[in-house]
Amino acid sequence: MSALVCVARIGAAHGVRGAVKLWTFTEDPFAVRRYGPLLAKDGKRQFEVATAREAKDHLVATFKGVTTRDEAERLNGIELYVARENLPATDADEYYHTDLIGLAAVTMDGEALGRVLAIHNFGAGDIIEIAPPKGSAKGTTMLLPFTNAVVPEVDIAGGRVVIALPQEIEGEDREDNPSPSRPGKSRGP
Repeated sequence: MSALVCVARIGAAHGVRGAVKLWTFTEDPFAVRRYGPLLAKDGKRQFEVATAREAKDHLVATFKGVTTRDEAERLNGIELYVARENLPATDADEYYHTDLIGLAAVTMDGEALGRVLAIHNFGAGDIIEIAPPKGSAKGTTMLLPFTNAVVPEVDIAGGRVVIALPQEIEGEDREDNPSPSRPGKSRGP
């Protein structure tokens, strides 16, 4: 079997008839119904979505064979996976996180920076996290924007991403430029 990709996480029970809150990690939240049986991380338990409807920031779903609240409560926290080959092909400049994690990160000059540890999105765009090479004194993990300017080349077949390190912006010393008082705040005489 190929690598498994996490596509959803089961949340708390919803109602009394076996429904659960379901958080999906797919572009189309309802795509989890098209991938066939979903697997638990160990690959031994399978889940098939019977129904799904949209809620505020998640789906409310039922699974075949789960009909009571007690059964639904036992599923809380289970991450659901599909085999990588069951996912649709990506467009140019689109990648599944699982395809990027573990790739070598190198500078434009070919110098090793480390390995891709994760891809994050905290609401302002994707961020690539790069861990320094093992045993290296190069410092800490780097968090960089995952943009074409910073990551101009992704070579999945070659097992690497090329990083154009952004230039640092030098600031002024605080002694030379004291911070102005905050507007709207003043002290009495």
